[in-house]
Amino acid sequence: MFPATRFKSLLIIFSLTILQASAQERLFTFGEVIPLEKSLGINKSEVKNEPMNWINVNTEKATWEVRDSILVCKGLPIGVARSEREFENYLLHVEWRHMEPGGNSGMFMWSEAVPGKNRLPDGVEVQMLELDWVKLNTKNGVEPPIAYVHGELFGTGGVITTPDNPRGERSKSIENRCKGRGEWNTYEVVCVDGTIKLSVNGKFVNGISQSTQRKGYMCLESEGAEIEFRNLRVIELPGGFAKSVLEK
Repeated sequence: MFPATRFKSLLIIFSLTILQASAQERLFTFGEVIPLEKSLGINKSEVKNEPMNWINVNTEKATWEVRDSILVCKGLPIGVARSEREFENYLLHVEWRHMEPGGNSGMFMWSEAVPGKNRLPDGVEVQMLELDWVKLNTKNGVEPPIAYVHGELFGTGGVITTPDNPRGERSKSIENRCKGRGEWNTYEVVCVDGTIKLSVNGKFVNGISQSTQRKGYMCLESEGAEIEFRNLRVIELPGGFAKSVLEK
């Protein structure tokens, strides 16, 4: 017999999902989820890719525009759009380029997708800063480390992680492989059981582990500057142990 407590939990999650969906609007379709069996060459003709729909959290329709398979983020207002559903274990491929000097953006993994005091949500952020950011943000004439701009990883909104390459509570890349504005960068992001590994332009350079949140929405960040994304693909991996963010 189905346990009453389990039924009650599922009912709460279902109700919260309906309420959240009704309060937020679908902004655009961008990227795709590729079933694992298809990526392995199994049942290629029978298994279909799933288009990714993105829901507005606290930006505007004018913030985002899809142009010939490229997603353009205008950068204002500051906030995020989230994936329509949650993800737990997966491989993410995404390409991005900044269009302004010192541009700031990123993506959030395993997010509850609820804005905080600074309008950005919880989760694990994968940083995407343009190379000139360090020149435009000097302190007492000293530039921040260049490793900060290309794929620093860190927990936000109360999410705690263990950094592979500590810079305080954050993890910095061990090598600068980021390209400047107008040039496409490629991130491969491996998210498995609370561990994230990041490859920048063909080499793994950063990682975190033991994330206190390991399932949730994927978020695209709008943070003051125009950035473009393309070729976003997700391959889902087996999971099932992590709790939904709706169960928090």
